[in-house]
Amino acid sequence: MQERNSGAGRPKGSKTYDPLPAKAFGAAVLAIRLGKSETQEEVGGRAGIERAHWSKIERGKHMPNLAMIIRIAAAMECSAAELVAETEKRLALLRSDDADGGRP
Repeated sequence: MQERNSGAGRPKGSKTYDPLPAKAFGAAVLAIRLGKSETQEEVGGRAGIERAHWSKIERGKHMPNLAMIIRIAAAMECSAAELVAETEKRLALLRSDDADGGRP
């Protein structure tokens, strides 16, 4: 049996998530929240998420796991499917902007 040379964790400076979907998800959360005229404290409180963490999600600095996505959707009174569909729309826009160099 051949020994594997495994490194210690991920490479320095790498992230544990893909930033583009995280930005799209955050933009979807932000748009839905603002559409309901609610604060981060209000929806975060219902979801059991601190305002600082909610801010990271909206800015695309944190990509929540499935359980948290379900809690976020419930707190915003929408389905997880609606939240994911909105994320997919925004992801397509981000990818098209990325492909054309961000030109309008």
